[in-house]
Amino acid sequence: MIELQNVTLTFPDGDRRKTAVDDVTLRAEAGRVTGLTGPSGSGKSSILAVAATLIRPDAGQVLLGQGSGQVDAAQLSGREAARLRRQRVGIVFQQSNLLPALTSREQLHVMGRLGGSWGQRQRRELEARADELLDAVGLAAHVHQRPHQLSGGQRQRVAIARALVHQPEILLIDEPTSALDQERGAEIMELIAGLTRDRLTATLLVTHDLVHREALDDLITVVDGQIAAPTRA
Repeated sequence: MIELQNVTLTFPDGDRRKTAVDDVTLRAEAGRVTGLTGPSGSGKSSILAVAATLIRPDAGQVLLGQGSGQVDAAQLSGREAARLRRQRVGIVFQQSNLLPALTSREQLHVMGRLGGSWGQRQRRELEARADELLDAVGLAAHVHQRPHQLSGGQRQRVAIARALVHQPEILLIDEPTSALDQERGAEIMELIAGLTRDRLTATLLVTHDLVHREALDDLITVVDGQIAAPTRA
């Protein structure tokens, strides 16, 4: 679960400050895909950046997890936030941002090893998990291919698998279909919905394309940095 409570975020704008996120409260539950939509510049990506602990808000709480494992990420230092992302948060950016020299399998291996010391048993477990994830996203036949050998949809699938390799509780995704045609976009959205249910991640997804809204469990509209009434997708 991820919950933002009364979050406000401002940026410098000349001699004033511009409000990008204005007293936002929202919640994304485990096993559900919660969509954020709204016009360009409405604050969707800023909300996602706060949820991802990439930006600390001016005010409010960013609660990850439940019960005794719950953490207010807004109170963490930069180093603590980075550790939290490595352990509990998966992020898929609008561009796949794959490393050009690495194969699909290697993309996942590198991400899985970040921030840890790995013995032989851990390496074997990571390699098995990487192959299982690439199979789950339909790329079992492409594990040895590099990004330039993959289509746009396939690169996005690798990015999704990479975000899940450390078994995060939270999955945050920014415009996953923006560079894809409608058919490939539908495939990616169905994939995200299936992985969210199967792995019980709490998925928060920014999208402007409501053609694929049937893949969402909940839909929240953002207007001028504020949340309009949430609706069922």
